[in-house]
Amino acid sequence: MHGPATVGWLLVALCAASGAYCLVRMRSCAGAERRAAGGEALMGFGMAAMAVPAAVFAPPAWSWALYAVVFGGAALRALWPARHGGHHLHHLVGSLAMVYMALAMAVPAMSATQGAHGAHGGGGIPTAGLPLLTGALLLYYTVYVLRSGARLVPVMSVPAPSAGPAARVGWTARPELTAVCRLSMGLAMLAMLVTL
Repeated sequence: MHGPATVGWLLVALCAASGAYCLVRMRSCAGAERRAAGGEALMGFGMAAMAVPAAVFAPPAWSWALYAVVFGGAALRALWPARHGGHHLHHLVGSLAMVYMALAMAVPAMSATQGAHGAHGGGGIPTAGLPLLTGALLLYYTVYVLRSGARLVPVMSVPAPSAGPAARVGWTARPELTAVCRLSMGLAMLAMLVTL
């Protein structure tokens, strides 16, 4: 990822923490929710690895192809549940966005490798993806982040009388933490798309 090293390290920390939370959440749920948590963990760790500042670690040119294959597989896996819409569709868009960013990062890495070996390419290789697709993804994630953030704003309501003491809920089963995790990854995706 291009950009200031401080921003890159903050993204690494945010995405790795989100990925770790999703891994822990996987242990406390089952079925479709468990698969969603696994997909989010993969996304979090993949984004953390992709956000490592290039000045600290320049990944080999083949690593971008590996990202594209891994997230292409995740997109194929998300394709069937995405027909139901909702968050499944968001997983599909996120996986495809990761493939897109990996391919956009592969082009400059491959041209730098060719230049180091003395090969002269066609010259006009773009260093970023199609501006239209980048803009569409930026718009999608902006709307997603705003909607997710609005859902976290507490609404004043009259609490229903309870028959007894409230049951304690573990921190992995709290829906607001899951929403914060998704919001964090949406913000990180926005930051990564801006640097393309």
